[in-house]
Amino acid sequence: MRIFISGQKYFGQEILRACLTQGHEIVGVCCPLDDRYIGRLATLNNIKIIPAGSLNFDTMPAGCDLGITAHSFDYIGRLTRYKTKHGWIGYHPSLLPRHRGRSAIEWAIRMNDIITGGSVYWLNSGIDHGDIERQEWIWLDRNKSASDVWKEQLLPLGIKLIAEAVEDISNGKINKTPQDGKFSTFEPGITTKDIYKPDLLMIETI
Repeated sequence: MRIFISGQKYFGQEILRACLTQGHEIVGVCCPLDDRYIGRLATLNNIKIIPAGSLNFDTMPAGCDLGITAHSFDYIGRLTRYKTKHGWIGYHPSLLPRHRGRSAIEWAIRMNDIITGGSVYWLNSGIDHGDIERQEWIWLDRNKSASDVWKEQLLPLGIKLIAEAVEDISNGKINKTPQDGKFSTFEPGITTKDIYKPDLLMIETI
């Protein structure tokens, strides 16, 4: 498949690496220009880089089969989503529809969940509202920090789940299971970054 990735940091790097290992053609990457992870790997593989913050319908390459977000803070608008053949998938470190929002792991710990997990889902105009492609659960050790849970469990799980999803999609296996809204929760980001990148930017206007 021809894949475009919007992401950053180590998680973005490993998603790019997984797609390259599977033999897919990466037509472009959107990331911060100073990114030492996915940006460096993209440069080593002569992959075009679009600066973070500038991804839209016009800047995204044509002819993509699938888009992937991997720790991306670029909003993927409706026209950009529809520019790909299959759409866009992303990874959220919770069992969607529970703990939608940026600080899913922190809220799972604060709310005394005993299990959590990871979800690969299809992007739409809502905040983590898209149909589920696949999910997997883990036991949540509430004595660990959110950072440790991410690094030790949910990050490697996300790499595995996205790699599996990409493989299935490339073979024509498209799974879209709607989220059950009656079990949904949404919590705001716990850092001040949300002052500058409010979740309301995720809401499209007609």
